[in-house]
Amino acid sequence: MISSRAVMSGFVLFVATLFAAFLALPRASAADPALNASAYDAFYNLDFDQALTAYDKAVKEQPGDPELHNHVAHTLLYRELFRNGALESEMVTGNNSFLRRPKMEPPADVERRFFSEIESSMRLCEAVLAKNPKDSRTMHTLAVAYALRANYGFLVRKTWIASLGDSSKARKYDNDVTALDPKNYDALFLQGVYDYIIGSLPFSWRMLGHISGFHGDRERGLRTIELVTRMGSENKVDAAMTLCGLYRREGNYQRAIPMVQRFVEEFPRNYLLRFELAQMYAAGGRRQEALDTVAGVERRKVENAPGYGRIPWEKIHYETGNLQFWFNDLDHALDHLKQVTATPQQLAEIDLNTGVLALMRQGQIYDLKGRHDLASIEYKRAIQFAPEAEAAKESQKYLGSPYRRVAKS
Repeated sequence: MISSRAVMSGFVLFVATLFAAFLALPRASAADPALNASAYDAFYNLDFDQALTAYDKAVKEQPGDPELHNHVAHTLLYRELFRNGALESEMVTGNNSFLRRPKMEPPADVERRFFSEIESSMRLCEAVLAKNPKDSRTMHTLAVAYALRANYGFLVRKTWIASLGDSSKARKYDNDVTALDPKNYDALFLQGVYDYIIGSLPFSWRMLGHISGFHGDRERGLRTIELVTRMGSENKVDAAMTLCGLYRREGNYQRAIPMVQRFVEEFPRNYLLRFELAQMYAAGGRRQEALDTVAGVERRKVENAPGYGRIPWEKIHYETGNLQFWFNDLDHALDHLKQVTATPQQLAEIDLNTGVLALMRQGQIYDLKGRHDLASIEYKRAIQFAPEAEAAKESQKYLGSPYRRVAKS
């Protein structure tokens, strides 16, 4: 039997490794630079089919490049996460916690392809390392392969133990890289996130981690990721995006907002970045800028700007209504949320996470208006709509105890 201490310390390591790997894009390969640039642009602009087409072409031309196989697997994974509404930063900072998301059900052919690409990458890396055990680039490529497989197991399959083993191997290989080359700033990325996560755990978990040999330091972790943002090469963008999420978690919106604004300009078709910016404005108390940012998304959809025609109107209504909910504009919030939940057809246009949150928000609004009878109807709809979602479980709590706002200190 595995001891509770081993499980807990292993889980701590796993969460740290997964957090970094989830946000990190595999490094550029040695393939055609123009292809790399095109696929990179498509990936960060949420055009995953386009990115996958480019990487498929590259793999056919260079089947012996393990980094390209990682790219294909990574794109397949992110396409599924995108389809499931799991790419918003609230996944790690707010209500949409990835630790409590229900299991995903990707198409069988997608899952088979993902694992085939990972296995190809690992096999090719291991062949290189058998001849040259100190090939640091190949070590990092192998670390990425293990991290991607851990991500898939954790986020999609929910296979905790197997994912824990993969994530541990990923961190070990990146540690070996930095031992060989301390100035490899890209390989410091995972260590920085590990430090931050371990250092942010509750006191009892941190003490358990110390006993088991795991140590972390939140401030050191932030400094390390900031270093990768400044000095890194292929992980520079990923480190900066990670910092945005961590700054948001720390409530440091003055640092986070300019970074997101930069990404909005760099990746103009990525509408999630504009929603993220709106949420940061809102969290910082900048109401009008938050609403104007979402209105900008709506305007681009009307104009059919590149990338914006694919956004369901229901998603825009949800983002608007959610902001108005937090700004206590309850009547307008309810009007927008009803545009998401009024019919089964409307709910079918959005991912489960957005749908269940919209239903729960309606219940909360009715509770704030003193209509718990109507609130209970919406909470029950949320529970029925996505029973495994965190918002459904939260809704269950409100059935017996009406929602009330918690005053901020």
